[in-house]
Amino acid sequence: MQQNIFSVSEVEQFIRNGRTLLVAGEEDLLGRLPQGKWLGGTIPYFVTPESGGLVARDQIFVTDISEIASAVTVVAYDEKSLGRVYIDAEGSGFSFIIVPSFSRLLASFALNAPHYREFGCRPLVGWVAGVHLNDLKKVSPKVFDGTTGKVHEQEAVVMHVRLPAGKAADVGIINLFEQGDGDILTFTADGFTPSVVMVNGVPENFADYIARNKLNTELPLVADYYGALVNISFQGIEPGGVVKLYAPVFSGIRYKHAKPVSNYADAFSAQLQKSRPSVGSVIFSCNCILNYLYSGLEGKKNEPFVGPVTFGEIAYQLLNQTLVYLEVHDV
Repeated sequence: MQQNIFSVSEVEQFIRNGRTLLVAGEEDLLGRLPQGKWLGGTIPYFVTPESGGLVARDQIFVTDISEIASAVTVVAYDEKSLGRVYIDAEGSGFSFIIVPSFSRLLASFALNAPHYREFGCRPLVGWVAGVHLNDLKKVSPKVFDGTTGKVHEQEAVVMHVRLPAGKAADVGIINLFEQGDGDILTFTADGFTPSVVMVNGVPENFADYIARNKLNTELPLVADYYGALVNISFQGIEPGGVVKLYAPVFSGIRYKHAKPVSNYADAFSAQLQKSRPSVGSVIFSCNCILNYLYSGLEGKKNEPFVGPVTFGEIAYQLLNQTLVYLEVHDV
């Protein structure tokens, strides 16, 4: 099973040979690929087996799932239809999703996924397509449905994968953060741009709170979602005091600023070592662009985790500042 970067001509040959692929790369490269059994999204950041973290604008990262995909169905979803994704996955071993960043659909998915019918009943894993950081606000992230040749800016594309008999899939999440010992933060509405935060029950302007407490915005807010720690990462604070987040906060959920880590890179590496998935079982993984930047991942390896470095990770729902992976094993 191959997980590595390849030239366009090499990927073209894989597709013409009937391989089932998950691919990531620059828009012009993906646009040159022929139709076939593949699903792709735009991003030029990767973690590779040989070179570790790198930026590659002339190569495509390929995850070849041919050996474990006995059948696939590829479906494009809009905001209204994406709520069916778990129902449509019935009979599948897992579903793989790519969502374009900065799209209305991503906002809808982030807010509504936990309320989808049969949420979490079947593995859903994937990532948020992005662009080179120099191209932010200049180029729109895209998702490619290789089976039809269509390119999507406002829809998610999902590959529902049927596994061979005797195989099962599990989703793993590596999160180096835990809740700190500070204030309990709650919000009165769901959304990506909260203006007011309830600090131990007392309302305060969120931007003012961040400035007054000198919060390190490289560290996310962390919520305990019924036993799972979920990060809400800071995108920035715009003029006028608008706090922008990469994932939404939800009313009724208690958040805390993450416990500080003495060395981001060392802490992330330590979490990777703790995960210890079965040898050869990881068929896909993706890492967050914030982990890539804050831990200086360029040139560093993450064995056994290779794959795209993304604008968000999906493990049943949207996640931030995590590494998400999919294992397939015998049952």
